[in-house]
Amino acid sequence: MQPIVFGVAGGTGSGKTTVAQRILELVGADKVAFVPHDAYYRDLSHLSPEERKGFNFDHPNALETPLMVQQLKQLRAGHAIDIPVYDFKTHTRTTRTIHIEPAPIILVEGILILAEPEVRKLCNVRLFVDTDADIRLIRRLRRDIQERGRTAESVIEQYLTTVRPMHMEFVEPSKRHADIIIPEGGFNEVAIEMIAARISSLLAGEK
Repeated sequence: MQPIVFGVAGGTGSGKTTVAQRILELVGADKVAFVPHDAYYRDLSHLSPEERKGFNFDHPNALETPLMVQQLKQLRAGHAIDIPVYDFKTHTRTTRTIHIEPAPIILVEGILILAEPEVRKLCNVRLFVDTDADIRLIRRLRRDIQERGRTAESVIEQYLTTVRPMHMEFVEPSKRHADIIIPEGGFNEVAIEMIAARISSLLAGEK
């Protein structure tokens, strides 16, 4: 049987990565090929540091989605892939890659995956993690300050300039394509356990 592709979408700071990681833990990482959309951000090494700071990272054009689609199709066909590794501090794609072996479940995660028709088509099950905007902003502030070396002022400015407008234009409307909407993100243990149980039952049915 072809692998089953689960897509996990949601706004920045919604908890979609937490949801994806919990599913990996509950189902078993050896049974899941995890492919984050964030890995496919375009390399900005040709731009100056100032130009990189002003780049719109929340527009679909910021990501090399055709490469992701190509690699997802390879995974579905039973071939291993090497996904890019992106450096969020310098906004450049590194020379390293992460090797992903084929698995019965492919888990795709990212804010824009349900907004991208070609990625959406490849997903057998589409999940959208829905969390209030104020909670998402607080989570993004913490993450970008602690993990990416940003200042609070720069995070807020980026949120108001590009993150929020792009969320309203692309991310929020993509919710209508979801099969399942998960409120409260990674805190919704009931929903996560139900999804993990469904995946486990699909795996059992393949044996």
